[in-house]
Amino acid sequence: MDPDSGSGGRPTITLSVNGKPRDGPTPDAAPFRLYHSGQPHLPSASVDPQDHIVFIVDDDQRIREALSELLSSVDMHAVSFGSAAEYMAYPKPDVPACLVLDVELPDINGLDLQSRIAEGDHPHIVFITGHGNIPSSVRAIKAGAVDFLPKPFKAPDLMRAINVALAQNRDARRERAELADLHQRLSSLTPREREVLPLVVSGLLNKQAAAELGISEVTLQIHRGSIMKKMEAGSLAELVRMAGALEIPVTRSRHSQR
Repeated sequence: MDPDSGSGGRPTITLSVNGKPRDGPTPDAAPFRLYHSGQPHLPSASVDPQDHIVFIVDDDQRIREALSELLSSVDMHAVSFGSAAEYMAYPKPDVPACLVLDVELPDINGLDLQSRIAEGDHPHIVFITGHGNIPSSVRAIKAGAVDFLPKPFKAPDLMRAINVALAQNRDARRERAELADLHQRLSSLTPREREVLPLVVSGLLNKQAAAELGISEVTLQIHRGSIMKKMEAGSLAELVRMAGALEIPVTRSRHSQR
């Protein structure tokens, strides 16, 4: 249907999901057409609807319904909201997530919502908007958005962005879990072992590290072995990588010893 035709001269909206058109007047002056013919582009691996969630925040009910149907058609779990406040109040499940976010919302600008949730473990964001501009898209991408799609957009483009967002969120969650595990291991070290650790990963020889702490080399070796065991490090190189991830400062090195 022509977006400039319709009852009373109001623009119309044509949402085609799985080849079934849905026509009717748009609630505002911005026409929107979501093109979708056949199945959108998806990874070859099947998606388990229990291991992810896609949040949709858009004040246009018809868009929320169309996107929910689109995602449901490919077995993706989606929950939609008409405002940022509704989204913020919703209990977030502990699974990889993507947030499909409109820029213009009734209670807060989508870009401001992005800034507000930036410090937490938030879903990766895909922006959609009928009022986009270059400064807004640059701001969104610089703040970490996966994509910024102007309406009208094609369903395969949206699906690609959602799958990238879910993959990135899954990786970020795994990295946070691994880091939390490393912090747990680090907390098991004794105060003396915490003193030994940065000296060991800095590359000091045992006798140099022992001299630095005023202890015997044998005692140093005992602490070093205990550190390797508690940190579950299979090699010194692995321990160094762990220390880097934990941002343990290295203040001395073998080369600085004379």
